[in-house]
Amino acid sequence: MPGIHHVTAIAGNAARNLDFYTRVLGLRLVKKTVNFDDPGTYHLYFGDESGRPGTILTFFPWAHAARGRNGIGLAETTSFRVPDKSLDYWAHRFADKGVVHEAIARRFGQRVLAFKDPDGMSLALVGVAGAENGEAWTGGEVEADHAIRGFHGITLLIRKAERTAAILTGVLGFTQVAKEGSVTRFEAAGAVHGGVVDIHEEAGQEEGRMGRGSVHHIAFRAESDAEQAEMRLKLAETHRLQATEQMDRNYFRSIYFREPGGIIFEVATDQPGFAVDEPVERLGQDLKLPHFLEGRRTQIEARLPSLEVVS
Repeated sequence: MPGIHHVTAIAGNAARNLDFYTRVLGLRLVKKTVNFDDPGTYHLYFGDESGRPGTILTFFPWAHAARGRNGIGLAETTSFRVPDKSLDYWAHRFADKGVVHEAIARRFGQRVLAFKDPDGMSLALVGVAGAENGEAWTGGEVEADHAIRGFHGITLLIRKAERTAAILTGVLGFTQVAKEGSVTRFEAAGAVHGGVVDIHEEAGQEEGRMGRGSVHHIAFRAESDAEQAEMRLKLAETHRLQATEQMDRNYFRSIYFREPGGIIFEVATDQPGFAVDEPVERLGQDLKLPHFLEGRRTQIEARLPSLEVVS
């Protein structure tokens, strides 16, 4: 099944990040682990009840990270699916919670509510007809009828769309379906969650700067190791792009490459999933470490910041 697997972004304060995504947006903390390459930093995963592909937004919360700047070579906006009838509920909720947001607008025939998280990350809720019939995590503060139903998609801001579009359609399983001004829409057939990628082509924009509030990379789905290997081969043979060797991330296996527009793409397997090291009913409750870091648990826990919000 093609589509987005997860999106990984950079945050500042870890406790504030956790509070916003679980309490304000009503997502579930699916996994609490660390950055495997920087184990003094959390890696927090937010999504639906079981962390299905297409519902997961993850963060590296680096408390002292400089503020990022949206621009060329970065993901411009990350969007979630909600029932179309729920956008007014969310606009009122954002006003009550002091969330920076815009007026409801219409894009590609759908109503959209743009907003920002506490680190300035550009987000949006897209009203999708029939989304209320899909599953959602209802263990938080958000009423079940209005809860987020995974990703809608992601918008990429790049100078020239052609070569990036070729990766989306020739390797990642997307099809071009519409164009609105300088934005071209691609969809993954059959994908319920994370099935949309928009390319915003804007040659006059300044270069983006990765930092707090920006997307670090976007992961796309591979059903199996074999499918992932086939994608890697297509990247090399057809697009002359070299992906990394496969890396085991405990909950999926990944390869990485920088697409022609400058954005880091990942291809992640659907398996084994987030219940591989703890049951679904306990997801996100305990700090989970990969086996090669388990022997350093005491030191790692001592370095990690508190996740308690100080009022």
